[in-house]
Amino acid sequence: MASFSGFIAEAHKEMTAASAGDTKGFSTLMEYVGKGGLDVGDDLVVLLYHIQYACKRIAALVASPFNSAIGKHSGLATVASGSERDKPKPLDIVANEIILSSLRNSGKVSVMASEEDDAPVWINDDGPFVVVLDPLDGSRNIDASIPTGTIFGIYKRLVELDHLPVDEKASLNSLQSGAKLVASGYVLYSSATILCASFGSGTHAFTLDHSTGDFILTHPSVTIPPRGQIYSVNDARYFDWPEGLRQYIDTVRQGKGQYPKKYSARYICSLVADFHRTLLYGGIAMNPRDHLRLVYEANPLSFLAEQAGGKGSDGKSRILSIQPVKLHQRLPLFLGSSEDIDELESYGDIQQKVNPGYEV
Repeated sequence: MASFSGFIAEAHKEMTAASAGDTKGFSTLMEYVGKGGLDVGDDLVVLLYHIQYACKRIAALVASPFNSAIGKHSGLATVASGSERDKPKPLDIVANEIILSSLRNSGKVSVMASEEDDAPVWINDDGPFVVVLDPLDGSRNIDASIPTGTIFGIYKRLVELDHLPVDEKASLNSLQSGAKLVASGYVLYSSATILCASFGSGTHAFTLDHSTGDFILTHPSVTIPPRGQIYSVNDARYFDWPEGLRQYIDTVRQGKGQYPKKYSARYICSLVADFHRTLLYGGIAMNPRDHLRLVYEANPLSFLAEQAGGKGSDGKSRILSIQPVKLHQRLPLFLGSSEDIDELESYGDIQQKVNPGYEV
């Protein structure tokens, strides 16, 4: 068996060769999307550079031993619409400002629509892109060192709306259906920092190399298995679920479904982390309540799922076919393996419409 030091030496040798121009084994995010790779266009490359730069700053912030003190000294407000549970924590606001600053600096974004803002922010009249995002999903888990993430989606600016007042064109640009996404992705802040993205030609994951500051392609062309053996849901609410969803869960965990193996429950309660695991191993990540946001959570993640061969559904319809009507629109969300989603939908009554004892 090769020694650990030998393995490290060999990896360093390969990385040195890659940095010298031999990128057969390693490719950075910027190389992959540039002219030597997918060639997504100069404007999108510039935008992606600024997004990944912002997310590296957020990764450092999340990992900082001082992150709990940031809100106390930043002077940032923590007032937001919605329930007390949904009020943004200080780190959400700091992450939002980091991304907004990067998008402004890119010069490529006309509108940013974020979970942390009541309305879309108009940035630049000439920016060719619209960015929708959840800047720090799962932030309430940070104190317990549970993974968190950033979710983003990118659209082209609707130039036919340029004549409208700023507020109106900002809103309409942000409410495009997921089928019009140019790109989407998430960044997982965990034991590794992973940027997973699609530009309409497969789903690819890049891992942050802290020694160089580059996101390195580690999972090209991710394909979600057509079947998994894991379901991810808060089953403490089992008795509030509709009959169809309870029947499905009871069936698959007994190994009596279309796939004759017993399913296991794995639930982190961090959307990006639960989806990332599902993307790699298959199965279903779900929230059957009208809880997750269509524009900046369901659409970007469904785009990634479909590009990896999976599906995104609200329990009745394909997510990417739903026309948003408001920025913070909520819906049930089921993401995962295509055959698992089909089987789940066949039970019919799977959307949880009541939430006794819980805030939405």
